[in-house]
Amino acid sequence: MELTSALTLEMLGKPFLLEKRIELLHAIEEHGSISKAAKFVPMSYKSAWEAVDTMNSLSPEPIVHRETGGKDGGGTTITAYGLTLLENYAVLKEEHTRFLERLSEFTDIQSGAFKTIGRLAMQISARNQIQAEVISVESANVNAKIHLKLKSGQVLVSVITKEAVENLHIEENQTVTAIFKSSSVLLSTLEDEKSEENRLKGIVSKIDTDIENAKVLVDIGNHDTIVSVVSKDVFEKMELKEGSSVMAMIKSNDIMLGK
Repeated sequence: MELTSALTLEMLGKPFLLEKRIELLHAIEEHGSISKAAKFVPMSYKSAWEAVDTMNSLSPEPIVHRETGGKDGGGTTITAYGLTLLENYAVLKEEHTRFLERLSEFTDIQSGAFKTIGRLAMQISARNQIQAEVISVESANVNAKIHLKLKSGQVLVSVITKEAVENLHIEENQTVTAIFKSSSVLLSTLEDEKSEENRLKGIVSKIDTDIENAKVLVDIGNHDTIVSVVSKDVFEKMELKEGSSVMAMIKSNDIMLGK
């Protein structure tokens, strides 16, 4: 038995984007006509126009634009804002589907058994959680080496067990979350290319200190920031300040992956 659920986004307390309306918008984009799109979905022409009018009225910007006249008699197009909504809905739909798949794994509705379902809502204490694209998976007998491409283009390597790769169904071109503790991030002002650790170039964006430790935020590009907590003695010897260039180093075995 599988769990299913439609994804609906609301605006001003009213249904805004529903799966049927998304299907209609894609059909309008393809056919350039509401009448043709309505037949393709299918739904009545009246229902299609009512759906378009509702979305346009609720939206801060028009989603569908109708052109009248001209030698071709006009047509209907999806605006740039509408296309962005379609892309964002697709991302949400993918995450929604993934959540339902995981929920199905933890749930046996027939017997009433809910196997550690609380894990789905579990939050973790690791401060660094960065999304990345899997560019390669190298599996051995026990462990697997996963190469990850960050939004900045820098590459991070994670070594996890082969069993974990299989359980998470990690494959190339997927988006995963790299997770590691702030205490696992070492900082250096030297560029030692021979080091086996992951080395990410960045700029110190913020520094917080207390009696014993210093928390250093490092901007590694494209709005990705990682946190390093080092002893105050080490921090003072490095003479770091906001705007300083640093290398953030993380051992591959210290990087967990999540989906």
